[in-house]
This record gives sequence, C-alpha cells and structure tokens, in this order.
Amino acid sequence: MTGLNAIEIRGITKTYGYGEFAVTAVDEANLAIRQNEFFTLLGPSGCGKTTLLRLIAGFEFPAAGDLLLHGENIAIMPPFKRPVNTVFQNYALFPHMTVADNIGFGLKMLGRPASEVEARVAEMLKLVRMEKFAKRATSQLSGGQQQRVALARALAPHPKVLLLDEPLSALDYKLRKEMQIELKRLQAETGITFVFVTHDQEEALTMSDRIAVMSAGKILQVGGPREIYDRPANRFVADFIGETNFLKGKVSGLGSDTASVALDCAANLAVPASADLIVGEEVTVLLRPEHARLVPVGSAEAALTGTLKDIIYFGTDTYFNVSLSDGTLFTVRQQNRPDEVGSYSVGDQTSVAFAPAAIRILRG
Repeated sequence: MTGLNAIEIRGITKTYGYGEFAVTAVDEANLAIRQNEFFTLLGPSGCGKTTLLRLIAGFEFPAAGDLLLHGENIAIMPPFKRPVNTVFQNYALFPHMTVADNIGFGLKMLGRPASEVEARVAEMLKLVRMEKFAKRATSQLSGGQQQRVALARALAPHPKVLLLDEPLSALDYKLRKEMQIELKRLQAETGITFVFVTHDQEEALTMSDRIAVMSAGKILQVGGPREIYDRPANRFVADFIGETNFLKGKVSGLGSDTASVALDCAANLAVPASADLIVGEEVTVLLRPEHARLVPVGSAEAALTGTLKDIIYFGTDTYFNVSLSDGTLFTVRQQNRPDEVGSYSVGDQTSVAFAPAAIRILRG
C-alpha cells in the first residue's frame, strides 16, 4: 500500500530528557497519510501532535521508528533535504520584503532562474488571490492576508507535503471560518497532501478528509470526520470531539438484536446488541445531545425522565440540562423553532427520547 500513501509513520517514538526525567512526547505512533488528502492531527495541548509534525518536517528526530515519504525513509534526513514545507502559527514572514519577494524567497534560495521565480510568484499570487498586493510590505497586511502569503511561499517550491502548525489560531472567528474554506480550496486545487495540526475539534471536522485523534503521545483513533464523531473508539475521543452524554449502567440481558442496560439513573434501555457484551458487566452509554429531544412525561417515546436544571439559549439552538434521578446531568440540544419559544421552564419535569441507533456502548 506504500504507493498510495504520501507518509507512513511506523513505530515512531520521540522522548525528551533522560532517566527519571524523560518525557515521551510521541509513543510508538503508527499512521498512514494518503496522497492528496487533507489530514488533521487533533488533540489537546501537550498530546504530541506538534512534535509529530516536527518529526515529519525534520526539525526533530525520532528515538525509534521509521518515517517514510512516498516510500523513502526520511527519519534521519535533514529538513532542508526533505520535499516538505511548513506554515507556522506566526507565519514567519520577512517584514522588510514585499509580498512577491516573500513568496519567491525560497525559490531564489534553491537557485531557480529569475524567469521561473517570476512566473511561479505570479501563479501563487493568483492562487491565493493576492495579485493586487504583490508590491506591498507584509507588515501592511491583515492577519488573513499574511496567512495567504505564508501559504503561497510554502507552496511555491512544489512540496510533496505541506505541514500546517495551527495556522488559524491567531485569527478572529469570522476570518478563521473564511480561511478554513480557503485552505480546503487550495488543497483541492494544488493536489498536495496537507497535514494540519489543531486543537479545535470543529476546525478538524469541517476541513479534514481524515483525522487522527491524539492524547498523551498516542494515536487513539484514525478515521473520517463522521466516523470519529459518530463512532468514537473510546471515552476520550467521545468526550474530546464535540459534546457527549455519558450514562453508567450494567448489562441486564442479551437478545439476538438488542441488549438491555440497567442505568444508574433507574432507567432501562434497549440498545443495539454487541457480540462482546456480557450480562452483569459495567458499560457506559454514549449519546450526543443533538440526537435526543424533550418529550412530555409519560410519552410512549420517553427513555429518561428528570428535572430541567438549565435552559441555555445559543441563537440557532437551545441546550436543556436535565437532572436525572442519580444526579447525572443529561444535555439535550434542540434547534430553535418559533413555535417552541417559552414552552419549557427551569424546574419542569420532562422526559427525553432518542432512537436506539443513536446510542453507542463502551465497556467499563
């Protein structure tokens, strides 16, 4: 399968320090990133995602393992020999140069002919829609414009892989949304493999072809945005990606298609059966807030019943926090409709309904 992959990471480990002070930043990571895909390394601060990106770039070297680029092991190759480029969080533009000079700088350092540099700079300016700013100093540009210049400079030498280290984090919300679309457009138009690092779950879900979720130096799950969101491999992934309700209980019965779970909140659920479930074992029921809805107490659809503790208005949606009998807060997220304004109040008794197919079961 090597021919289909831009990058293959095999058992890569990176440690800092020695002996009792040693810290493992990346712990035996294994990963295959396909050619021409937008791939995201996602996780909280300190999870190892930026270290893994730096290992690909050549700014760090692994303690163990192999790192292949289009089949060639580059684990100990110096960064200037690797056909990859990096866009940093602070863009690292040269303030004394014009936009055009910034974009062409790398090409000049590679000794490309002046005519080739000029043609490539013009091509990159058009790609990032910055033709009118070619002669302007980068210090006179907005944050979004500076990012476009940094992208153009990194793309100019035709890298096989473009690495992006949280490049949107310094932008305001609206501009960040616009640049997400721009990055996807650039990746599609250039056909270059993008490896993107972020801690922003929404950003990852919006932009990525596939995502690797990391924690404590380990890769916990790799998959497409829908797979990661709807079928998290463990509690960390479920909790980190979006919002999730967690209900503790025990398996009380097994059928051919469904299993019965007795919840700690004194409710019983029929859930999709799993071959590895055992009667009496503890499980955790996962349910996304938007997959549930409020229904009247006593409704035939009701699965859980409790007291409304909070009603939080978010414009497009409202979050309802329902306190169950064991004190667990269960969140329901409903899209706002004019006919439902004022229909619920804090302190009301209410029930919650959801489809069995929306449930995911984790052991323990």
